[in-house]
Amino acid sequence: MNHYPLWKNLLILIVFLIGLLFALPNLFPQDPSIEVTGTRNNEITEASISEIKVAMENAGVPVKDVEMREGDKLLVRFKAPSEQLRGQEVMAQTLADRYNHALTTAPDLPGWLEALGAQPMFLGLDLRGGIHVLIDVDMDAAVDQALERYTGDIRTELRNEKIRYLTVLAEKNRIAVRFKDEAVRDQAKTIIRRAFRDLNVFDGESGGSWYLYAELPPTLQQQIKTFALQQNITTLRNRVNALGVAEPIIARQGERRIIVQLPGAQDPARLKELLGATATLEYRLVDTEHDVRDAVEGRIPIGSALYRERDGRPVLLKRRVIVTGDQITDASAGFDQQSGSPAVFVNLDGQGARRMRNMTTENVGKPMAVVFIENRSVTRMVDGEPVKERVRSEEVISIANILEPFGRRFQTTGLDSSDEAHNLALLLRAGALAAPIDIIEERTIGPSLGQDNIDQGFRSVMIGLLLVVIFMALYYRIFGLVADLVLVVNLVLIVSILSALQATLTMPGIAGIVLTVGMAVDANVLIFERIREEIRNGSSPQASIHSGYDKALSTIVDANITTLIAAIVLFSFGTGPIKGFAVTLFIGILSSMFTAILGSRALINLIYGGRRVRSLAI
Repeated sequence: MNHYPLWKNLLILIVFLIGLLFALPNLFPQDPSIEVTGTRNNEITEASISEIKVAMENAGVPVKDVEMREGDKLLVRFKAPSEQLRGQEVMAQTLADRYNHALTTAPDLPGWLEALGAQPMFLGLDLRGGIHVLIDVDMDAAVDQALERYTGDIRTELRNEKIRYLTVLAEKNRIAVRFKDEAVRDQAKTIIRRAFRDLNVFDGESGGSWYLYAELPPTLQQQIKTFALQQNITTLRNRVNALGVAEPIIARQGERRIIVQLPGAQDPARLKELLGATATLEYRLVDTEHDVRDAVEGRIPIGSALYRERDGRPVLLKRRVIVTGDQITDASAGFDQQSGSPAVFVNLDGQGARRMRNMTTENVGKPMAVVFIENRSVTRMVDGEPVKERVRSEEVISIANILEPFGRRFQTTGLDSSDEAHNLALLLRAGALAAPIDIIEERTIGPSLGQDNIDQGFRSVMIGLLLVVIFMALYYRIFGLVADLVLVVNLVLIVSILSALQATLTMPGIAGIVLTVGMAVDANVLIFERIREEIRNGSSPQASIHSGYDKALSTIVDANITTLIAAIVLFSFGTGPIKGFAVTLFIGILSSMFTAILGSRALINLIYGGRRVRSLAI
């Protein structure tokens, strides 16, 4: 009566062996390592392995191994964390311009296990240590910036069409163009409507002047905000990758916020400097036709703007921008060969290269200035309360005569230090932020605290498991020992599934596992109590086992389905920590149903099935 066919027993055994195989990598130690990736101009090749080994050997840093990984990455393994930190210094001092690097850990797995594709679980920020940052994106500024771009485009379009206007000003969510004549206004309306179909264009009259208004419709404003958020996520990801952090998590939260989690990073000041910076460059011609002293006194000529160099000297530049940081495709830090001063070598895209070549061809012998633009957040005390303000600084870092035409690649000098050149090159490579950001929450978790969380989580799982094992063994005897065995198998399957999915284990995830340990025996308790009831009703031992498993099945399924629904709802609507709890809970319920129903039944069949039994140890 209580007998499984051979194929079912083999299936259960195979599932357990596969689970054990994929859970096995979590038992191997982790090597402190450095993950190395190439920059845009330097790809990872076999020669890179020799180059890194030689650099480490010259610095006296022992290396355990250097191996090629998928995705054009190198993994440099060390035996101790101190050697890893020394290796990081070598990478930063000698190979930073050629390779990006990030501190990480790598399991020391045997070759046959790696060949099977088995890998350990990822550890979350609360277990591994690192930095958590919550960023707010200034959506109103994104709309204002788009309004400024439309203002400039409308001004350019009217000039190209030889339409005379008095002023073009950006107002709240709209652009106001003032004309002296109604006929000219009507002519401009036709041109602007044809050139800017996504704007709402309408006319008006006030104080003897004729106005034309171009308004940003709500749908366009929403598109601008969505694009700004997505562009900021891409830019922040590029900056983090260049910063050198393995396995970063950068995700959208809500309508205007971004979560950045950097496992292993421990320098929040450096992180905030790079994440929040919006440094870029603009290249403009110097206005040599007008006197800068008149501009200082307030008489700034039309088409020009007054700037200052780093030493405070005023300089008059043309308003027309040749190229901006948006058209820079690559940038690297280095030194000028002639002067030896820090420099940034810049590559432009096709459009930027054409504009630069045309402008330099027409203005050979004339001076061109490089304007360094930076937006940063400053906290000021107003009436005893801290108030954050966004400050925009613009300064001329270099002025040089155009000796000959150039286009796609050139260099920029005038920087204060090699660190400034390196940071500027990093920001230019990553791209500009589409909207200003503000860091509203920051948490730093040290590696020791992460290890404490791991130890406490492991201890909680073991204590919970031990208490359940003791209770089941004392209360249900042989059947309780069977339940304990399948409970251990259940834990193995949970770990193996998380490892196979390369899921990230966090403290809430551990809480889900602890909860699963307590819930996993519920199914066995229902089955065993049903078997006891059948025995009290006078059924034979074999019939009691059969009826106990069959009659308790519907109750077990109903109870677990409701919990599965709760786990799905938590995962669908919850944030990061809640999702981690829901994932382990969902996996734990499925694996506990498999082990409690099929696994324990298979063991009970092997113990009591196929023979005459007078009593049950239950």
